[in-house]
Amino acid sequence: MTTRLLCLGASVLLAVTGQTGTAGARDLPDTYVVSRAPGVLPEGITVARDGTVYVSSDGTGRLFRGHVSDPGLRPFPARGIDDRTSTLGVHTDQRGRVHSVGGASLTVHDARGRLLARRTAQDGPLGPADLNDLVITEDAVYATDWANPVVHRAELRHGRLGPMRPWLDIRSAFPQFPAQYWLLNGIVADRAGETLLVASNGTEALWRVDTATRAVEQVQMGGESFGADGMVLRGRTLYAVLNHGAPNGVYVAELSADLRAGVVRHRITGERFDLPTTLARHGCRLYVVNSQLDDPPGEPPYTVSAIADPTCPQAG
Repeated sequence: MTTRLLCLGASVLLAVTGQTGTAGARDLPDTYVVSRAPGVLPEGITVARDGTVYVSSDGTGRLFRGHVSDPGLRPFPARGIDDRTSTLGVHTDQRGRVHSVGGASLTVHDARGRLLARRTAQDGPLGPADLNDLVITEDAVYATDWANPVVHRAELRHGRLGPMRPWLDIRSAFPQFPAQYWLLNGIVADRAGETLLVASNGTEALWRVDTATRAVEQVQMGGESFGADGMVLRGRTLYAVLNHGAPNGVYVAELSADLRAGVVRHRITGERFDLPTTLARHGCRLYVVNSQLDDPPGEPPYTVSAIADPTCPQAG
């Protein structure tokens, strides 16, 4: 296992469930090839409203682009990231701009790959930042730090990105837990941007953050291990990829209205995935990255698997 995948806590065995396709996705590929070049190791993914797919590379720092209708992705000519050897979280905003993080940097590109902004995170209490994932709200971009128990924030004002600053030291929620093992990973926000959900591989738990008060509390998941990697929040439905503390796969939870508790309703695990790291949702399909990070540099081709969203009415 790579360092990025190490965590503490007891493993919880979960059941395996089946999955059927949706009628509206019959003509779309089930597998997408990110790259056939050695060492790419895909990690992050986002799907824009128009079906454009972006995938990041932990192995090279590059970005790849495609479309849900096409089984093959191609290199995305993102400028200004040549010095970034690893890119992890990637998301698009409502204008189609591509935000991505890797190392200590957050970058924003337009659809042509032109660099619009680059911000560098400050060192944390344990050393240099290692940004893992991000979420975009109406007034800010928040990013988790794998190397420090810190959530960083860059203000958004009239579409312009401000400096990236340490915003929350999450240790206050669990002071007795070792600082170096928080391993902050996935992050999502509710539609209003008032609540963040932050996953911690180390604590194998999900943490709720109030953006107004910065109050932190653990989301109660019925005693289940829930140290998620990548996540998607749609209303009260949380889609998450787990690859530690539970069998590798996609877990779909129904959350309470205040996002303080949840119950896992669907578990999609098995041989269809090759160490999944994160996912994106488009239509009634989930797009899951097969990272191969458990055995770097892996073996080409590097792929994304498409599965039906079990919460859709069409799902059997």
